[in-house]
Amino acid sequence: MSVFVFVHGGWGGGWEWRDIADRLREAGHDAYRPTLTGLSERRHLLSPAVNLETHVEDVANLLWFEDLNEVVLCGHSYGGMVVTRVADRAPERLAHIVYIDAFVPRSGESLLDLLPPPFADLIRGRCGDGVPMPIPRDRLEATVGAWYADRVVDHPFTTFADAVELTGAGAAIPRTYIRCTESDAPIDASAERARAAGWRFRELATHHDPQVDDPDALVALLLETAACIA
Repeated sequence: MSVFVFVHGGWGGGWEWRDIADRLREAGHDAYRPTLTGLSERRHLLSPAVNLETHVEDVANLLWFEDLNEVVLCGHSYGGMVVTRVADRAPERLAHIVYIDAFVPRSGESLLDLLPPPFADLIRGRCGDGVPMPIPRDRLEATVGAWYADRVVDHPFTTFADAVELTGAGAAIPRTYIRCTESDAPIDASAERARAAGWRFRELATHHDPQVDDPDALVALLLETAACIA
């Protein structure tokens, strides 16, 4: 049995991983899907004080208080920033890291550093430190439907601007990158970074949110990952 922990992307929440978690439990595994501070059902906690390290604490505390070990830690999109730092902080609890169409930072890089400059400038122009960052609803409706768009909330901008600081403690943890080939997210540079590093690399013919677009295919890849580390 593997223990999966899913870290959702920007503007989202643990709710969007419920179906994936249920399917993995049916297959004999365990799964957790925490919501990061200030988002989804925890949106009442949104404040200028919420930063990247807050979200790292959310996940690190889950690992500690639930006493989780041999974890397959999965980060989607922005969640790649979080899981990278968690791996550096608690490597002894992790067996594998899966990046699902996610950002792959090096030490000293923020999410804004990983975006194409015009995209990063657009975000900086809309927001300042601590200001919530809205997401264009029309893009979500076109790709994953109104029911999904109805549930996204503003995201704390500081988490995009904060740099990931790494000591190298988690560098030896095996990693898999799942690239969504129909995705319109600015992930290309991170995907190529993962490929160049020699990580296991898989592709899905889905949009940026495979947990909604094709959960069967995503679960199959996750089960494949679990089998390779058993």
